[in-house]
Amino acid sequence: MCQECGCGSGGGDVKIGAHTHEQEHHHHGRERGHEHSHEHHDHGHEHGHAQGKQTLNLNRSLMEKNALLAERNRGFFHAKKLLVLNVVSSPGSGKTTFIRETAAKLGASLRVGVIVGDLATDNDAARLRTAGIPVVQITTGTVCHLDADMISKAAAQLDLDQLDVLVIENVGNLVCPADYDLGEDLRVVLLSVTEGEDKPLKYPPMFHSANVAIVTKNDMATAAGFNRDLALANLNRVSHHAHIFELSAKTGDGMKAWLDYLTNQRAAVNGK
Repeated sequence: MCQECGCGSGGGDVKIGAHTHEQEHHHHGRERGHEHSHEHHDHGHEHGHAQGKQTLNLNRSLMEKNALLAERNRGFFHAKKLLVLNVVSSPGSGKTTFIRETAAKLGASLRVGVIVGDLATDNDAARLRTAGIPVVQITTGTVCHLDADMISKAAAQLDLDQLDVLVIENVGNLVCPADYDLGEDLRVVLLSVTEGEDKPLKYPPMFHSANVAIVTKNDMATAAGFNRDLALANLNRVSHHAHIFELSAKTGDGMKAWLDYLTNQRAAVNGK
C-alpha cells in the first residue's frame, strides 16, 4: 500500500486554496505513512563502540497521527452538523461530474461544498465553481492522496455554517487513499462502466473500505460492453457491506435513489 511504496518522496509544497503550506518532508511530507523503516545505530557515545542496532517503524506512529487528526476532524464536522463524503476512484471515472450533478440536483434542500484534491491543475475545482459550488483546491504535487491535516486546513477556508454536506474529491488513485481516514462519514468509491468489471478484485482494500459503491456512466454501458452481473458480483464479493448504486450523472438515470440516500444520511448526522 501507500506507506510502503515511497511514491512522491522528495516532496515539495502542498497548495491549499490560494495559500502554500511548506511541508516538513522526510518522504511524503508531514506525518503521512510513506516512511520506510530506518536502521539507527548507536556508536557507543564517546568510545565509538557499537552497542547494538534498533529498527524504528515510523509508519505506525505516522498513521496513528493521521488517525487522531481524522477523529478530530470528524468531531468538528459533527459539531457543525455536516455530512462528509470522501469520494475516491481511479482517474477518469467521472468524480467531478458526479459531484457537480449531485450538488445541482440537491439544490437548496442540502447545501454542498467541495474540497478538491489533484496532483496538478485546478481544472476540476474550476468546473465546480462555474456551477456556483463553494470549492477549495488542494494541489498535492507528487503526493498521491489527501490526509487529515490537509482537510483540516482546507475546511478552514470554507464557511461550514452555510453547508449541509461537505464532499472531498480525493486524488484519482485506487491505492494510496485507502489508507487515510480524513474524518469522513462515508467513503464513496466510484466504478465506471468503462473501467472493467474486475476493478474491485484488483483493488480490494479500497473497495472493501468503502461504505458506498457507485457504478457510474451507465449511459455508456452498452457501448463499453459492460457486464453488469459480473461487476455487481465482484462488488458484492469485495464490498459486501456497502450500499450500491447504479447511475448516470450525465442523463440523471438512477440519481434519485442516490440523492434520497444522501438526504437520509444527512438527517441522521443532524440528529446526533
